[in-house]
Amino acid sequence: MTRSRIPFPRRSRLLGAVVGATLLGITATALVSPRAPSVPTPAPAAARPDLAVVTVGFTVSDMDRSVAFLTDVLDFVKTSDVEVDGAAYEHLQGVFGLRLRVCTMRLGDEQIELTQYLAPEGRPIPIDSRSQDRWFQHVAIITSDLDAAYARLRRHHVRHASSGPQRLPDWNAAAGGIKAFYFKDPDGHVLELLEFPPGKGRAKWHESRPSALFLGIDHTAIVVRDTDASRRWYHDVLGLDVVGESENHGTEQEHLNNVFGARLRITTMRSPAPDSTGPAIELLEYLAPSDGRPYPADSRANDLWHWQTTLRARASDALPDPTAAGAEWVSTGIVDLPDATLGFRSGLLVRDPDGHAIRIVTGGPD
Repeated sequence: MTRSRIPFPRRSRLLGAVVGATLLGITATALVSPRAPSVPTPAPAAARPDLAVVTVGFTVSDMDRSVAFLTDVLDFVKTSDVEVDGAAYEHLQGVFGLRLRVCTMRLGDEQIELTQYLAPEGRPIPIDSRSQDRWFQHVAIITSDLDAAYARLRRHHVRHASSGPQRLPDWNAAAGGIKAFYFKDPDGHVLELLEFPPGKGRAKWHESRPSALFLGIDHTAIVVRDTDASRRWYHDVLGLDVVGESENHGTEQEHLNNVFGARLRITTMRSPAPDSTGPAIELLEYLAPSDGRPYPADSRANDLWHWQTTLRARASDALPDPTAAGAEWVSTGIVDLPDATLGFRSGLLVRDPDGHAIRIVTGGPD
């Protein structure tokens, strides 16, 4: 049994409430949802999904403050600023009575999507959050000069997550020579600065951009419990391939993550399509320490620890069923929006086996 497609005309009204439903053996996560007409979900157009990451986003408490931070500190440019509300968006995000302000911030070829819940407001990021907790997620911002970038962050009194910039050791063939630093935005979301040495990273990060200190977004990283299980889900359900692997440990990695004894298995996955230019998804499994806490079961999209990675289906009618292998619905099904204000016309939101939110969309502005 599959989730229904939920069409919404403009200004559709809430007709009822559903506390929970079990479909495909998966229980819908904490949402109050209206009843709506349903039609069968289309079968996948191909055995393997054809999806590509287009943006990464997170929930913020003060949009103007977050926009100013990304603009003034990291040279992002705001490209859109919209507000939406109504039943369709409630169905999509799994939050009743919402009103959203959504801003798109671009850096180079990539973008971040910021979402403020004007109503209802969610909870702050737990003050005791650690890099090994499974709600951890970050985006890696590429810099042409990490030392200069770090100096700029210090001038803006940006909060540290790492103890300081780290250069990963040369004995690590996959990561040796990479410079990295974790820091926090005003809400406590962790961001990473990354500088690749010659011969590492995508070719685009080594193109000459003499005036640019910040170049774009290389990947988003998520903490997972079991790399092999997550690899299967991201490959079989989302169609991503492994493009890089390493095992990192030592004092540099410990001080980067700010976790004593950190030993990580790192797996990078990306769409196999030759024209895929969006960020990769990086799986972080803490082989040690093993005390990372699970994603909070009562999480909602208006909580500030909520991140969502958006993938676009290349075929307009080919939204796959992502709930195989232990994922949970956040949306009430595939939701048809009244317009393309958010840059897409249909979408769904689910959680991967570790709780990280994945949004799959199709369609766009006419």
